[in-house]
Amino acid sequence: MDIEIPTYTLNDGNSLPAIALGTYKLRGAQGVDAIVSGIRAGYRLLDSAFNYDNEGALGEAVRRAGVPREELRLTSKLPGRYQEHDLAVAAVRESLYRAGLDYWDLYLIHWPLPRVDRYVEAFQALVESQKEGLIRSVGVSNFLPEHLRRVIDEVGVVPAVNQIQLLPTFPQTDRLRLHEELGIRTESWSPLGRGNAVASDPVVVSVAAAHGVTPVQAILRWHTQLGTIPLPKSSHPQRQRENLDVFGFELSEDEMAAITALGRPDGRALDLDPAVHEEF
Repeated sequence: MDIEIPTYTLNDGNSLPAIALGTYKLRGAQGVDAIVSGIRAGYRLLDSAFNYDNEGALGEAVRRAGVPREELRLTSKLPGRYQEHDLAVAAVRESLYRAGLDYWDLYLIHWPLPRVDRYVEAFQALVESQKEGLIRSVGVSNFLPEHLRRVIDEVGVVPAVNQIQLLPTFPQTDRLRLHEELGIRTESWSPLGRGNAVASDPVVVSVAAAHGVTPVQAILRWHTQLGTIPLPKSSHPQRQRENLDVFGFELSEDEMAAITALGRPDGRALDLDPAVHEEF
C-alpha cells in the first residue's frame, strides 16, 4: 500500500509528516519487529522517549527496515530527572548512544515539572545541542501556555512542537489556537483515548460509516484536519496500515464540529495534568 503522507514545515524550516507511529511499550525484540513493520507500512515519523526504554529498539528497527535514515524523522524526549542543564546535555548524547544514531530529528522535554522549575534551563540545553548538530528540531511536551511563554521569553527560541494529550473528548481548542498564534506545531498523544473507547461513540461511528472507513480512521482524520500530528500506537501490521490510511477522504465542517463537540471537562484519557504531574 503506497500512501502519500502530507508534511508540515516547522518554524525552524525542518519538516514533519502529518502522522506518526507512537512506540510507547514497544521494546525488545518484539518492539523492533513492530517498529520495522510500521516503517515498512509507510510511517516516517517515529516517536520515542528516554523513559520508554526503547531508544535502542528504535535505532535497531531503523537499521533493519531498509529505509534510508534521511527519509525518517526520529523523536525522543528528555526525562524529568535530567532537566538540570549539564545533565540534559549529557542525556541527549546518551539517547543517541542508546539508539546508535548521529542526531535526533526532534527532541522534546517530556514534562515541564513546574514544581522542580528547571524546564527553562533544560530547554536552553536542548537549543545548545541543536547548535551542535545533535538535534534538528527542539520542542516540548505537555507544556501549558505559561510554560511556553516563559521558555520563549527567557531562551528566545519558540519550540517547534508541543506534544499534548488531545482527543475528541479532550480537544483542547484553546491550546490549538495558541499554538497556531505562536507558530508551534501540535502533536497529539493518546489520540484515540484509552483503549480506543471514543471509537465506539455513536457520533464517531456515524461519521465513519458515511465515509466507509473505520471509527479509528475517522478520529485520526479529524486530527489531521485540525492540523495536529496524531501519534497512534499499534504493533499489529494491519492496524498500522489502517491508521496510516487516513488521507484519501475528508470530513465535512459539520462532521468535524460534531466530533469536536464530544469534548467534556473530564475528557482526558489519562488524568495527567501538566500543572501538577511529575514524571522523572
